[in-house]
Amino acid sequence: MINNSAVLVVVDVQNGFVREESAYVVPVITDLVRRWQASGGDVVFTRYLNYMGSNFEKLFNWSKLMESPEIDIVPELAPYTEKATAVIDKTIYSLFNEEGTALVREHGWTDLYVCGIATESCVLKTAVDAFELDLTPWLIEDASASHAGQIAHDAGVLVTARFIGPNQIIKAADIPWTKLAASAQQEII
Repeated sequence: MINNSAVLVVVDVQNGFVREESAYVVPVITDLVRRWQASGGDVVFTRYLNYMGSNFEKLFNWSKLMESPEIDIVPELAPYTEKATAVIDKTIYSLFNEEGTALVREHGWTDLYVCGIATESCVLKTAVDAFELDLTPWLIEDASASHAGQIAHDAGVLVTARFIGPNQIIKAADIPWTKLAASAQQEII
């Protein structure tokens, strides 16, 4: 039911990024991943790995997400990583490091449905990089959050819309297959 040219990109839903301000999005993303995989779609998870001497450490004085359990994908999503097309480890904001770029090309994905944490940084950067590579990015607003809170999330959505187009900001229910899947499930009931 999923278009072969589409992929769900789940950005950095890791223990170190889930806080009170972002925890609410984990069940939303988990449900979305479950349904996406059940429909036969490709899912890619990214995992941010900080390191000694990084610009995050030097410029932000931030030395988190260097080891487990902070770098681990949250337990709710861990079982889905086993069925994922890939889990991309990265030291940059975006999916589009060398490995991620090669993966997108290899699979011929043209539509990237992006969700995760944090809307105003890694989610935004992945969507913008996809746009600049002549791909079609979709930011799934209700499946994204910021560990810095709602104001940062809203700012990320606003800036992403300015970069990739306001019609590219969607809700999970706007994904065409989710409407079909919901209809099919209601018929079963």
